[in-house]
Amino acid sequence: MQFRTITLFFLVILCYNQISSAQQTEEENIKNVISLFFKGIHEGDTLLINQTIARDLKIQTIYTNDEGITVLRTDEVTHFLNNIASKNPESNWDEKLLSYSIKIDNNMANVWTPYEFYYNGIFSHCGVNSFQLFKENNHWKIIYLIDTRRKQNCNN
Repeated sequence: MQFRTITLFFLVILCYNQISSAQQTEEENIKNVISLFFKGIHEGDTLLINQTIARDLKIQTIYTNDEGITVLRTDEVTHFLNNIASKNPESNWDEKLLSYSIKIDNNMANVWTPYEFYYNGIFSHCGVNSFQLFKENNHWKIIYLIDTRRKQNCNN
């Protein structure tokens, strides 16, 4: 009886470790997609970005305008990519991701990344990115991106 209990205990631990390892690998894959996306932005490389996004990616931003009104702006993928492609090579865009919170359910993932954005080394704004990803044909793609932008209260 004691042998069966010990055997069962080790089987449970083995299964848990395999599930945990698979989850960790998926998290690393997702994090790599997000990193590649930002590498493309920083380098002005739309080919890199296109490797990470779905063709019908939806992009939105929440910010407060000059009149103090909160605005939800939707951007077209082509407009976003054109902005990246036309980026002045002399300008330095640096979006520093402060952390990753990744949630996965089957072929869907959500990534929450607080960030600080610097333009030519000078602080511009901060906020949070929220990515929705879909796993198709064993590849994660960003299908939705929404971010917040603010110039104050960046420690929240």
